[in-house]
Amino acid sequence: MRVLVTGATGNVGRLVVERLVRAGVAVRALSRNPGQGSLPGEAEVVRGDLAEPETLRPVLKGVERMYLFPFAATAPEVVRLAEEAGVRRVVTLSSGAVTTGHDTTFHLPVEQAVEASGMEWTHVRPGEFMLNKLWLWGPSIRAERVVREPFPDLAWYPVHERDIADVTTAALLEDGHEGAAYTLNGPELISRRDQVRAIAEAVGQDIRLDVVTPWQARELYLAQGGFAAANADFLTGFETYSGEEAGSSPAEEFDPVAPMPTSERVTGRPARTFAQWARDHAQDF
Repeated sequence: MRVLVTGATGNVGRLVVERLVRAGVAVRALSRNPGQGSLPGEAEVVRGDLAEPETLRPVLKGVERMYLFPFAATAPEVVRLAEEAGVRRVVTLSSGAVTTGHDTTFHLPVEQAVEASGMEWTHVRPGEFMLNKLWLWGPSIRAERVVREPFPDLAWYPVHERDIADVTTAALLEDGHEGAAYTLNGPELISRRDQVRAIAEAVGQDIRLDVVTPWQARELYLAQGGFAAANADFLTGFETYSGEEAGSSPAEEFDPVAPMPTSERVTGRPARTFAQWARDHAQDF
């Protein structure tokens, strides 16, 4: 059996490749820039771009199952090419925002394209990534040992990328997941203040938490660049998930409901905590 992993050098795709290789599966790892990510030597690394579906024709030959990174613009054509090539099963990286109805333009069209095909499908829908805090807080923690946060007591159930990869790998390799949409969250409701504490404990150094206004945070994020700048308006509450103006209140209030679905229902193992994630990434901070 050969599995194609698209977005193979991404945060989840890379882990999926590693797990498939450990399972003894033939892996074809697709990336626009194959040399930029460290992948197992056992994986067949190939160049291709979901934005240019024709580049996938040779890549899809001999592939039976596929992990599909979300790219809505070409999803119908990519799915058609996969089905024509003989792919039998597709596992999509989707979003918990599809479950809640907030995502109708980014991940949902990919899900719909896959469901319209004749292939087996499973959707993996993670909520907030724990990794977001590395992209958002990492620069200031590394430089100053400080986090500047507008909503320190806002809490949610962030999910470890390894749990996402575990569920994805199970859906690719095991039977019984066809037609399922797995919404994944972390195992605990944890505030951003407590997330900072967990990172400080993991790195073994004090990290100061400075509370700033949403407007100040927005300017800081824009200046920081990368993930922070790209999501500045959403992260500070001025913009909704779909990119619309959020209204007069910059902070979106959540009403967490417990228990939240986690990877445990698929893997049979407890989902990883934020403290575990912080220890896993201590060197990155």
